[in-house]
Amino acid sequence: MQDDCADERHSTSGTTAAGDAGSIARAVAVLDTLGAADTALGVSEIARRCGLPKSSVQRMLKALHAAKLLERDGTRYRLGLKLFELGQHVPRQRDLREAARPFMADLQEATGHSVHFAVLDGDCVVYLEVLHSPNSPPLPTRMGGRWPAHGTGIGKAILAFSDQAVLEHILATGLPRLSERTIVEPGRFAAELARIRERGVAYDLEESRAGVACVASPVFGLGGQVVAGISVSGWHTRINLDHSAAAVRTAALSLSRYLSMRSG
Repeated sequence: MQDDCADERHSTSGTTAAGDAGSIARAVAVLDTLGAADTALGVSEIARRCGLPKSSVQRMLKALHAAKLLERDGTRYRLGLKLFELGQHVPRQRDLREAARPFMADLQEATGHSVHFAVLDGDCVVYLEVLHSPNSPPLPTRMGGRWPAHGTGIGKAILAFSDQAVLEHILATGLPRLSERTIVEPGRFAAELARIRERGVAYDLEESRAGVACVASPVFGLGGQVVAGISVSGWHTRINLDHSAAAVRTAALSLSRYLSMRSG
């Protein structure tokens, strides 16, 4: 009888854990959906985009709103300020962003273009800081936003100096086409990364978005490990690639030295 009770408790505990994990996964799906949206969304649209029952989404939205992770705009929802507040306390990202800001400001002044600073997360880059320029195209990138790494200059700059396992994961997940110029063939992509390792600079020549060119370089931390990337973006007809490459490379090297000395 005692053993039966132990089995029952274990079974119940396992069921509860699985239910909790499922609830967390659904909550993350809702937050991801709202994070990718440009405007507030209603319950039906959130349920459709998440592929979840409307009744489940309603309960989830109510709980997230009560926790102040979401804000309401009539019958629509958007991400809440508390999420932003929590994000500011992620140590690695916060420290990297604060260290990068002065170098980004100098880079924007030197080039007149928009400047991005990002880290790799899975098969995407996540932008920790973005300095938009009125002279550059209106890009969809924003602080906290994600973009497929293989189709961006900043992503390729990081990938070129990442571990082989990271590159293998990227190739295994596929290289979806973002524009007509996106490199989607594994062989070509591997050759492109080899060229980036030789010159220390990566280019996005309308690969992520038509009409946009980007120049990026990797940023290294303690021990010479790549930790981020920094880039400038502008209209492909206006950006001076050689001048931008020199400026980006200088900023990346300076920031890398600063991070290494600070960590040492």
